[in-house]
Amino acid sequence: MTQPQPVALDHLDLLTRVQGEFLATIAHVDPRTRIPWCGRWRVRDLVVHLGRIHHWAAGQAARRQETPLGRGPFVLDEFYATHAAELRETLARLGDAPAWTLVGDRPASWWRRRQLHETLVHLWDLRASSGLDVDVEPDAWADTVDEVVTVMQPRQEAMGRMAPLPAPVRLVATDTGRSWLLGAAPVAAAGAAPGTPSAVQVSGTAMQLALLVWRRLGPDAVAVDGPRAALDHALAQSLTP
Repeated sequence: MTQPQPVALDHLDLLTRVQGEFLATIAHVDPRTRIPWCGRWRVRDLVVHLGRIHHWAAGQAARRQETPLGRGPFVLDEFYATHAAELRETLARLGDAPAWTLVGDRPASWWRRRQLHETLVHLWDLRASSGLDVDVEPDAWADTVDEVVTVMQPRQEAMGRMAPLPAPVRLVATDTGRSWLLGAAPVAAAGAAPGTPSAVQVSGTAMQLALLVWRRLGPDAVAVDGPRAALDHALAQSLTP
């Protein structure tokens, strides 16, 4: 059985849409609401964090240090709208110009994908904290999983922030048909053949798998085939920054 080909995504278009949903949600949630899976953060901390990250990423894409934004307090929707637009306009203007990234010099368009998934996960944080759903297509969430498996986790391992997993964990997205090997070499991980050995297999929707590897959901949210301890060990590691 062969892997289905990943759907080609327009990361900048999706980033624009997800940013818009994030901005529209700010007015409908209490800024004092806790984000329990983000330590001591409340909604106001989450919004300011994402605005700051957009500003920082725009600077990285343009190969310049960002201007400090100060400590606030900020008008949340205005603050976020300003820096979301700054990021979008910077990335649209730069195209594939050389940029600083988390994995060395790459085209500025690298940040379209990174900031899409940063925003998508935090959109879920923002909406889930108030009992609201997120309606984003499975292929976008599958790309979130792919980024963790092929970029984030290998980077964490290369930087000494986690030890190699004893054996990779197979992730199977039930709604897209894609699968990955978390903890394998990036090329092998992205095109994981069904028969490749793994410590444990985890099945769920692409969104569930993305939220699992970003430590928003626990193992009880997915189907686990094999030793649960192997999955628990993997999730206890610093898979993402």
